[in-house]
Amino acid sequence: MDAAYVRTEFHNGITTIEFFHPQSNSLPGKILDQLAQAIHGAGNDPDCRVILIKSGGERAFCAGASFDELSAIENEEKGLQFFSGFANVINSIRVVPKFVVGRIQGKCVGGGVGIAAAVDYAIATEEAEVRLSELAVGIGPFVIGPAVERKIGLSAFSQLSIDATLPRKAEWARNKGLFAEMHPTVESMDESIQRLLQTLSQSNPQAMAELKKVFWKGTEHWDELLKERAAISGRLVLSEFTRQAIASFRKK
Repeated sequence: MDAAYVRTEFHNGITTIEFFHPQSNSLPGKILDQLAQAIHGAGNDPDCRVILIKSGGERAFCAGASFDELSAIENEEKGLQFFSGFANVINSIRVVPKFVVGRIQGKCVGGGVGIAAAVDYAIATEEAEVRLSELAVGIGPFVIGPAVERKIGLSAFSQLSIDATLPRKAEWARNKGLFAEMHPTVESMDESIQRLLQTLSQSNPQAMAELKKVFWKGTEHWDELLKERAAISGRLVLSEFTRQAIASFRKK
């Protein structure tokens, strides 16, 4: 964990939040907590007009939950606490009165798909394959499910959830609405992101806040819903089936 971080940078109305973990940007509880806090902090900053979420490195946007922490969960309380970290990140993105843009530069797995679905506008490269791997390790995409289903619909969400070992190409994710844009290179992706951020940083913050309310209407119950979903995952991760599946994945 020494190399892992969440960093926040502010410049001309734009708050950039970057997270990194040496294991393909996987998400342990500490990183999840710091991400949620950083998003809330940017949302409460009156000088911030727009938020960018990105990850470090070049190959993977996010590998999802940390297998090390999943295998260390000892009881339902610890399971609820860990999976609530994903709920807190998603709800932070949902409630902040700023648009949140996502930079998806590479493979996107599990909780990473949840973040890509939760942001208000995701811009990706052609390398940004997506996969919901949870069922393959004995759980399911319960916490992130509402965010993913909201963005791509029940049919596409069920396809990702059921065939948990098959990556879908970025073009599939773009066609389903998960990605607003898809670019052939990192350079062209970053150019588009900067253009959008500059435009939004000069837009009316009150108008953007009201639009955000419109876009997220009907999700007011997610504080309770995602906690309930976290409890389901917290129970399942304790099963012998799941423990063996996680151990097998860690050996690969």
